Amino acid sequence: MKISDIDKNLRVSETVDFPDLKWIMPDGGNFRTYGCCSTQPYKRIPEEVAAAANEGVLTLHGNTAGVRLRFRTDSRYVAIHAEWHTQCCFPHMPVTGVSGFDLYRVKDGVQEFVGLIIPPFSAPYGYEGFVFTPGGMQDLILEFPLYNDVDKLYVGVSDTAEFEAPAEYSHARPVVYYGSSITQGGCASRPGNSYQAMLSRALDCDYINLGFSASARGEQAIARYIGGLDMSAFVLDYDHNAPNEEHLEKTHYPFYRTVRDARPDTPIIMLSKPDVLSVDPGAAYGFDLRREIIRKTYERAVAEGDKNVYFIDGASIFGDDPLRACTVDTCHPNDLGFYRYYEKLYPVLSRLI
Repeated sequence: MKISDIDKNLRVSETVDFPDLKWIMPDGGNFRTYGCCSTQPYKRIPEEVAAAANEGVLTLHGNTAGVRLRFRTDSRYVAIHAEWHTQCCFPHMPVTGVSGFDLYRVKDGVQEFVGLIIPPFSAPYGYEGFVFTPGGMQDLILEFPLYNDVDKLYVGVSDTAEFEAPAEYSHARPVVYYGSSITQGGCASRPGNSYQAMLSRALDCDYINLGFSASARGEQAIARYIGGLDMSAFVLDYDHNAPNEEHLEKTHYPFYRTVRDARPDTPIIMLSKPDVLSVDPGAAYGFDLRREIIRKTYERAVAEGDKNVYFIDGASIFGDDPLRACTVDTCHPNDLGFYRYYEKLYPVLSRLI
């Protein structure tokens, strides 16, 4: 027997068949999309920028980490019909984080978790799912998958559902995050448990997730693109993806400088990687060297008169238990690890924005 035959709570429906269901293409009108530069298919950065960076960024720029859909309706349920050309899967991140959709509602100015639209384990070309809502007219925020591409999305509601224009975020200018797989959300159990999503809920701010697994290497094409964004703050965190210390030292300060020249008043937060210990002794040695390279960029910026630059030591993020409970593989955070990121960044960002 399958476990889902034994425990009905582990069953996942793969279709939606409400008799009053209607599907809507959520483009414009009463729907607002955040965290991407284009929709249907959804892309986080323009293809030409991704191609100018590296092949990894070009492959991953369609992953929908940080993409959100906001709308206001009284439908008693929200369904999704998502399509993609291939499903992303890897063994140490739940499929709910890779391919699932989270739904939140805004109540008295606070975002509350409504439910997770759970994908089937194998969904090579997409899937359908739904969650019930508390009912009544309410602002809803749909968080997209952290890794899968979403080529096409329809939202399903009851055929009598009414819509109103949703509210904007209190802080409409987004916080922009650039970095590695940790920035992208690996290995959170669901989209709303990435640290950027946690910060967005706590601060009621928009954000853009430019995390690219193994592919954030500090290219100037990305720095110039980020410098062109109207943002409330910028978090620079690509330590993990610099191939070696020499590459990090060669690119880190120039990346900061390009963004700073384009955005002289934007707060910039620099992070070093959090996994101090490692099963690889050489990695532990490299940690100290890399952290000092990032600290040197920060100290140089301060010496040059930058009063709006900040440094967070990655060694402090996971606290007293850096590897036993906060990661899935001594590197990628689980939900507890992402909460530790949230705890470190919240006091800084709450002052800055």
